[in-house]
Amino acid sequence: MKIKYHYASVSQALTELKEKGFDYDYNLNENEILMDPDNYIIHHIYRYEGNTNPDDEAIVYGISSFDDKKGVFVAGYSANSSSEVYKVFQRIMSRDID
Repeated sequence: MKIKYHYASVSQALTELKEKGFDYDYNLNENEILMDPDNYIIHHIYRYEGNTNPDDEAIVYGISSFDDKKGVFVAGYSANSSSEVYKVFQRIMSRDID
């Protein structure tokens, strides 16, 4: 399965994902992903870049578990490279999933 990359505002990304059934908040429950990363697939990545301020950059992930729990994770782009969950996302995205 190929991940779909989208470029939109954060609010538009969240709206579009909610319309697709991604309504669980993985930001509040990121430990679920950290404890069992092999149970998750990243389907969508929305990247938003602010016009002038790097602090306005963000990524919205559309994620599902193998038991069909669909949700979102929102992260500031500049902070991603150092967070534990971002490292797990990189591992998830590198898997070859059919």
